[in-house]
Amino acid sequence: MAARSLEIGTAGIRTARSIEILRTERGLAQRELAARVTALGRPMTNTMLSRIERAQGRCDIDDLVALSQALRVSPQELLQGPRAA
Repeated sequence: MAARSLEIGTAGIRTARSIEILRTERGLAQRELAARVTALGRPMTNTMLSRIERAQGRCDIDDLVALSQALRVSPQELLQGPRAA
């Protein structure tokens, strides 16, 4: 079986941008959002969150759900990408 590419696709890039935008709109530092996610039972460091937001690290489904809970939005909202201004 061929190795799977680690490249982040368009859905991952949209999601990464949504997370960053919502975090900054809520006035949260990366360490604060990472702490909220960790408190929800999904251990996350600010370094992990930074990699997700820069689309340099994958956001798996469990991360997506925990991040959506911490940001108080649906996972679908994160997947859809940034809202049009």
